[in-house]
Amino acid sequence: MNKLFLPLFVLLYFTALPQVQAQLQMRGVEVGPWVGTAVYFGDLNTDFKLNRPGLAGGIGARYNFNHRLAVKASVNYGRIEAYDSDSDNPFELNRNLSFQNDVLDGTLQLEFNFLNYIHGHREYWFTPYAFAGISAFTHSPKTIADDGRTVSLRELGTEGQMRGDEYAIINMAVAGGVGFKWDITYEISMDISAGIRAGGTDYLDDVSTSYPDRSDLLRNRGRDAFELYDRSLMVNQEGERIDRAGEQRGDDTVKDVYIFAGFGVNYYFGDVRCPGLGGKRR
Repeated sequence: MNKLFLPLFVLLYFTALPQVQAQLQMRGVEVGPWVGTAVYFGDLNTDFKLNRPGLAGGIGARYNFNHRLAVKASVNYGRIEAYDSDSDNPFELNRNLSFQNDVLDGTLQLEFNFLNYIHGHREYWFTPYAFAGISAFTHSPKTIADDGRTVSLRELGTEGQMRGDEYAIINMAVAGGVGFKWDITYEISMDISAGIRAGGTDYLDDVSTSYPDRSDLLRNRGRDAFELYDRSLMVNQEGERIDRAGEQRGDDTVKDVYIFAGFGVNYYFGDVRCPGLGGKRR
């Protein structure tokens, strides 16, 4: 994902740079909220299914340099979740893990409009656009125990992490995506967008590497860790779960990703500075 988004960011920057150096046609800030959905792809959703969308939303501020280039900062929230029981893969079905995670995300992105876009213009009032940037996010995966309790998984060290060596809850990711924006009035516009956050962590789902030694886990982390690190459906003749120490639990070669998609409404505080570009569509 980094190999895809970082060149895109550079391409957008140097493609739009001449527009900044040219005469400014539109400049100013627009601010507004958005609402939509969040989805996750990773070890518990390897088939890229969209059957578990979570609520998402946020607020952002965009600064327009001109009719082609803008920079946007946003704060976003999304609930992601996945269940092995949804999978068609026999390994994942038997693994029988699940998680929910509340992600709080701050993103800074550079936007490039593919068409001329000028607030209030009779002709240039809409455009598709692409964006690339960076995100910082916090997360804490949880699961529902057999007794109905919601249990935080990071503190359990479910893959044998020692106390103090748990995976980070604050991570950085590469952001990128596409959208479409259009005017409603001179001041008010709307946009629809979908953006991916990639490369930040492989522990959005608390699954990455292999099963730990269960005796060590019980001794070091307690009963919840012992009961929740392995919820496999396959048992031995005594009805007990098989000791899977060292066996594959996840795939640490591919990072987890999450996607935000939704509608936004923005209020424009700037102005159009170049004469002869058409009347304002108030």
